Formats: sequence, structure tokens, C-alpha cells
Amino acid sequence: MVVPVLTPTQQALTRFAPFGGLDAATLEPLAQSARTCRPTRGEILMHRGARPGGMYLVIEGEIKLFLISSAGAERIVRLAGAGDSFCEENILSDTPQTLAAQATRKSVVIYLPRGALLSAMDAQPALGRALMTNLSVRMGELVDGMEQCIQRSSTQRVAHYLVQHADCSAGDVGADVEVRLSCNKQTIASQLNLTPETFSRVLNRLRRDGFIVPRGRRSITLTDLPSLQLIAA
Repeated sequence: MVVPVLTPTQQALTRFAPFGGLDAATLEPLAQSARTCRPTRGEILMHRGARPGGMYLVIEGEIKLFLISSAGAERIVRLAGAGDSFCEENILSDTPQTLAAQATRKSVVIYLPRGALLSAMDAQPALGRALMTNLSVRMGELVDGMEQCIQRSSTQRVAHYLVQHADCSAGDVGADVEVRLSCNKQTIASQLNLTPETFSRVLNRLRRDGFIVPRGRRSITLTDLPSLQLIAA
């Protein structure tokens, strides 16, 4: 039996769960329609109000999806890293995008046009179900983010973020837990709908109260995880 040799684009697509199960006959035309983008740091990939006519897959780097308020403040809704995707909702609808997309670092992104995706979904309905599952997860994350902004205080938001990103894979219950920040504090503050100054004040308060110990610019030790979990609840 001859095993088909996959092109680099086909190989990249198969690393994403929704496309990993496609047969060669469906995968090949989808890969041929794909366009690879290599945005540099700070480059806008999609403006608010755009109609991209397809979805994006992040192969390398990171893309931030954000809003700009009437006062000019940036609100980061989501950070899409390697292995993530965005604009799935644009497969079935041509409505203008409410979010802009910008590379936070040098990135590699694959764009898949709507027509090719619809053809692939017709050929293999399981792809449509998988993409809808991804979209449902995004909706859940969006609602969780709205809940944080509406129902939680600034201290609760920061505690919730730290608990979510805590590495609890090793160590005894009650032991110190490390949190490695994947982005700078200004970006985290924007995700939590806080000003950088408020975010810093909350961290200082948690430090004074003995809940955390900062370790440089990108690491925090949680010295009382159970208490932080209660604060975040």
C-alpha cells in the first residue's frame, strides 16, 4: 500500500484536531485553497468590521483578538497561540467581525476560505461537527470572560486568573504552586478588563496578605492556593 506524501500545508492542517481525521481526497483541495500568512510583531491581520470569508489557524506565534473602547482603551478578548484557531463563526455567516486581530510576535497563520471549508464539510460531515464543538467552547470562554467582568471584583478576577493558570501537576496538597505568566502584565490586565495600575495594586495586596510571592517578571508562587480559590469563587 502506497502511503501518500503530505505537503507541508497538509501536514500543518492535520495537527489541528478538526482536520486530523480528513481523508486525502478531502484534505488535498482544502490545503490547496489555504493561504499562509507570516505577520510580524504588531502587524494587523484583520481589522474590526472586516469580512474575512474564512477562518484562521495559528501555526506559530500568537495573535491577540481585541476591541478598542470609545475612550481608546484596548480590551483583549482572547490570545490565540500555536494550535488555536479563530473566526470559525465566519464559515456559516458573512457578518462583520467585532474583533480585530493583531500579531503579538512573529507568527505563522494559515487562512482557510469559506468555500473550501463548506466543500470539506459536505464531503465529511464530522468536520462540521468538530468545528461546531470548537465554536461552542469559544462561546463558553466568552461567557466566562463576561462573567468575570460583570460579577467579579478586581481581586476576584486576578485570583481566578492565578488559580486557572496554576501548575498543580506536582507536589503535595497545600504546597506552593508556581504560575508562569505567558504574557506581560499589561496584556493580562487587558484580558481581565483592568487597568495595569489596578492589576499591580491587586498583586501587591495579595503579596502583602501572604497569598503570593512574585518571582521576577513572568513567574508567581502561590503560597496559599486554597485561600485564592475561595477568593476566586
